[in-house]
Amino acid sequence: MSKDFKALIEEDRANKKNESWTGTCLEYLEIIRGNPSLSTLAHKRIYNRLMKDGVEEIDTDSDPRYAKLYKGKSHKIFNFFADQFYGMDKTLSQIIRYFHSASLQGEESRQVLYLVGPVGSGKSSLVEKIKKGLETAEPFYSIDGCPMNEDPLHLIPRHLRKEFEKMLNIKIEGDLCPVCRYRLKDEYENKWEEFPVKTTSFSVRGKRGIGVVPPVDPNNQDTSVLIGGEDISKLDMYSEGDPRVLDLTGALNVGNRGVVEFIEVFKNETEYLHAMITATQEKSIPAPGRHGMIYVDTCILAHSNEAEWKRFKSDHTNEAILDRIVTVKVPYNLRLSEEVKIYKKIIRQSQFNADIAPHTIETASMFAILTRLAPTNKCDLLTKLKLYNGEEVVEKGKTKKIDVIELKEEAHDEGMTGISTRFIMKALDNALSDNIGDNCIHPLSVRESLVQMVKESEFADDVKKRYLEFLQDTLHREYLEILEKEITKAFVYSYKEQAESLFQNYLDHAEAYVTKGKFKDSNTGEQLQPDEAFMKSIEEQIAIIGTACDGFRQEVISFLWSKSRKGETITYESYEPLKEAIEKKLMASVRDVSRIITKARTRDEDQQSKYDLMAQQLMKNGYPGSCIDTVLKYAANNLWKD
Repeated sequence: MSKDFKALIEEDRANKKNESWTGTCLEYLEIIRGNPSLSTLAHKRIYNRLMKDGVEEIDTDSDPRYAKLYKGKSHKIFNFFADQFYGMDKTLSQIIRYFHSASLQGEESRQVLYLVGPVGSGKSSLVEKIKKGLETAEPFYSIDGCPMNEDPLHLIPRHLRKEFEKMLNIKIEGDLCPVCRYRLKDEYENKWEEFPVKTTSFSVRGKRGIGVVPPVDPNNQDTSVLIGGEDISKLDMYSEGDPRVLDLTGALNVGNRGVVEFIEVFKNETEYLHAMITATQEKSIPAPGRHGMIYVDTCILAHSNEAEWKRFKSDHTNEAILDRIVTVKVPYNLRLSEEVKIYKKIIRQSQFNADIAPHTIETASMFAILTRLAPTNKCDLLTKLKLYNGEEVVEKGKTKKIDVIELKEEAHDEGMTGISTRFIMKALDNALSDNIGDNCIHPLSVRESLVQMVKESEFADDVKKRYLEFLQDTLHREYLEILEKEITKAFVYSYKEQAESLFQNYLDHAEAYVTKGKFKDSNTGEQLQPDEAFMKSIEEQIAIIGTACDGFRQEVISFLWSKSRKGETITYESYEPLKEAIEKKLMASVRDVSRIITKARTRDEDQQSKYDLMAQQLMKNGYPGSCIDTVLKYAANNLWKD
């Protein structure tokens, strides 16, 4: 039975009450004595939150795809980011490394973490994730009534700190803000141990431990956005130097104990950013008016697009700020399987409820990644896309031996240009709006939508031409290959079983051929000679002919024997070249009937029955009924031309 509203509200209120604590500084010291880890600085607190959800270490040698992509190097999945960010392994590792180093109070703790990348690559989302993570972190202890929620340990007088550091087994950093210093003297007569302390939770809306600096009008760069100001209404009651006139609500005040985000940081004038220098290196910021400097413990996260970064970096007068920046690139994703996850996540979070035909998201994702890849002399871009996805690419019966690590090393800025995820999502939306009646999108409608958007875009002519070539040639041919395989699967009853049967049959003959022996027929028990005609009928599907057949058969038996020795399950998909040959053999076996039935304008009873069965099987395989005729007509017009 579900709870009623009142019970839920009361339970939530009770939980919050249990989490909150108030007391004196003296009582707080006893808490710290029992658990010194509660006294942590901002970077350490953020690092602890990022690691709280755990780290999953992948055994890259156990997965063939990972083995190709990481070459034996360890690969970690950080669970904090895992449900939202895909294809960003290097970026996430660098962010975690920064916070780990900064948590140890190394040089990174006095540096700005700066994320740079193209539009829509996920910079803002990464910062938002960290901010939301802080909001779910454990509450921290702060001075009650302090405008900056500062550490209660600041109350301990400097001449006593060494003694307290020994007693508490901690390091005390920082000084009281002017407001708390005044209150300590005026309200508590310097009895710092009686000063009230409370627990405080991080909140973006509540402006507690999380500050945000948006781009400021260059004609009016008011530093109060950063460091607060003075309350003019109080100047009638107090002098200008009185701490009670201070209004410490700037982003760097608010972000004390946590994080400050600088959005599109280099759209601000350089002079406006000088507060970043003291906030990082000296851990202090100027107080408004005549109040000196204020200690601040915060992590500054900044981000902008690459064009602004290059412009800022090219000005040698910005060296002081550049020297205080740790740069992490956030490029577009370059792995097909991860790109698909990105769009599926966005679709899940939206109200997009249309039917999506198989390979629709994959086709759009392939286009996005093709636009982001740098050309290489080692292979064409489609091959590069597949290699980056950990796939094996077969050419003339042999797997292409191209080192993925080397491909990545020769293209340092790969992923920093190309089509954004937003562009692709607009194309999916446009494809749906053009097909509202059927409430369905498929590879053809999305490809047409992308073509139209590229033609109407303001890309440079050479870029536009290249993008259209990807859509109208590269992806056209790739989708036809996929489509022929899909139709074959729909035509061939028990496709996998037939493929497996061909595979086992080929293995029997090939093993007998390689060992110069005979094989035993499983049905009759006869000892038979290997059937070369049968083997050649499969091998010729991938252009293995003549003397090359001997070498191919030896490679197959050697490879599969090695896998079986390791205890791995062997199927027709185990050896990529043979898998491709078997699938092409199956496609060839139904090509003629597929062509006749699909192209026929009028069908006899037998043809119509086969067509209906094929359509039903396509629907079982995930194709929406409303798009099957369109897809099959496309196949008829392009796959099997007379």
